[in-house]
Amino acid sequence: MSGPDTEGPQGNAEAPKRKLGLIAAIALIMGNMIGSGVFLLPASLAPFGWNAVFAWIIVTAGTMVLAWVFASLTKMMPEARVPAGFVTAAFGEVPAFLVNWAYWVSVWTAVISIAVAAVSYLSSFVPAIGETALAPALSAIGLVWAMTLINLRGVRAAGNFQIVTLLLKVIPLLAIIVIAAIAFGDGSAEVRPFAMREINGLDLRAAAALTFFALLGFECASMAAARVENPEINVPRATMWGTALTGMIYLLVCSAVGLMLPEAVATTSPAPLATFVEYYWSPGPAALVALFAIISCVGAVNGWILMQGELPRSMAEQRTLPRWFGATDARGTPARALIVSSVIATICLALNSSRSMQGIYEFVLLLSTSAALWLYLAVALAAWRLKVVRPFAAIGAAYALWTLWGAGIEASGWSLVLMLSGYPLYWWAKREKATA
Repeated sequence: MSGPDTEGPQGNAEAPKRKLGLIAAIALIMGNMIGSGVFLLPASLAPFGWNAVFAWIIVTAGTMVLAWVFASLTKMMPEARVPAGFVTAAFGEVPAFLVNWAYWVSVWTAVISIAVAAVSYLSSFVPAIGETALAPALSAIGLVWAMTLINLRGVRAAGNFQIVTLLLKVIPLLAIIVIAAIAFGDGSAEVRPFAMREINGLDLRAAAALTFFALLGFECASMAAARVENPEINVPRATMWGTALTGMIYLLVCSAVGLMLPEAVATTSPAPLATFVEYYWSPGPAALVALFAIISCVGAVNGWILMQGELPRSMAEQRTLPRWFGATDARGTPARALIVSSVIATICLALNSSRSMQGIYEFVLLLSTSAALWLYLAVALAAWRLKVVRPFAAIGAAYALWTLWGAGIEASGWSLVLMLSGYPLYWWAKREKATA
């Protein structure tokens, strides 16, 4: 290894002390999952009523199935290192590249949507952000680059930052659960009445597509397996624990806000959790919740930016992206991949600057969900073909297809187009390898 711009697998090696332990891996998963979804989704889900509650139950169960498939494959095939390695073993290199590229698209689109959510909550402290046309996009761009600078310091710095922000972001979520329990217990809660006739497949699918975005990230430890200590043990444990804990928190918090706030109040709130606290408690604590929500989103942006650097680096190591993307600095940080990803996120934010904050959030949310689902579907089908936990693989594949359907033709179609757009870079990498 010869300096700050070393290339190839040797240039990416890190000493064990720089790797993520089990707690940091769980923090990476939960920190990426607990981002904007739980803090902003209640506004989007409020019109669905009890359909949203059932959607959370179905999506959490389906995500746990997919998490078990990922964990089982990691145990059976530790040499695969990343989820795309399972797809390569089952179907070959080209399908693996396409779904891996689609997942990279989902990562930087997730960065965009979470950054927008952070700005939405920040607007409750600085109203001028929501009143100026370009301010939301510019503020989100500033957040993306601030977190990129932290990640450029190395994976250890990003991991420590993730642990701290996870501890802070859980505080308001636990407060919401306690407030909801007290309000329900003393009879002051105005719970939306349950009517079976309101439950229907159309609303359930639409709500599920939105809620699934909040659970993206359960695969992050698998994606960053090269940066995790004892990955054959810690990656499956972190995947299952992180997914289960996050799903339970989401179900309780989002159901409380969606069913106990009047629909008109929830749908128009830029900060629904803060509105819930103000409605059932007082404005002072509500402002504190908004502050914690910003911290939560910042932590999630940090974790996803870590992923948007690690994924191209890993693909370059596997020679499915040009080696240029795999270059690392003296800390083992894939600086080029990080900067390219953040530049793309910046361009997308600039192109969508004319939309409202909620409009940007919901469109990019569905695009990110659809792009990630192609990888989940491919891994589930790979598990079936490789004869690993086949019953779970079949359920996971059916669940991924159902969620793609629910995301709608626009988002799923764009995700497919963006997936195919990466093929020229794959061709470049193969030509580079042949020349070498």
